[in-house]
Amino acid sequence: QVQLVESGGGTVQAGGSLRLSCAASGRTFSTYVMGWFRQAPGKEREFVATITWSGGRTYYADSVKGRFTISRDNAKNTVYLQMNSLKPEDTAVHFCAAGNPVAFGSHVMRGDAYEYWGQGTQVTVSS
Repeated sequence: QVQLVESGGGTVQAGGSLRLSCAASGRTFSTYVMGWFRQAPGKEREFVATITWSGGRTYYADSVKGRFTISRDNAKNTVYLQMNSLKPEDTAVHFCAAGNPVAFGSHVMRGDAYEYWGQGTQVTVSS
């Protein structure tokens, strides 16, 4: 069982930056692939970024490539999402998730690859 707690959300002007953190409980954090997803009002949940167990590989949604960076610190049981050049369309509740897929393929960009989810943190970008 893994419990995930996100923090770092808030309100920022367009062009600004935020860093989200997701702290995980348990001693097996390094065995999980970690992902970030988001859901805007009236829209479906969408993939944002994901990172392998060791942090050596990442995938990003096209909409955030070049602006967002996912990273992890296995010693601190924490995954981060650095968000730069924020846009109003980034406004959403952002969730972190933990999964244990057999391999790190394109399926890790789907929500059903993850077993555990945090409660989410709100990110609001004003124009």
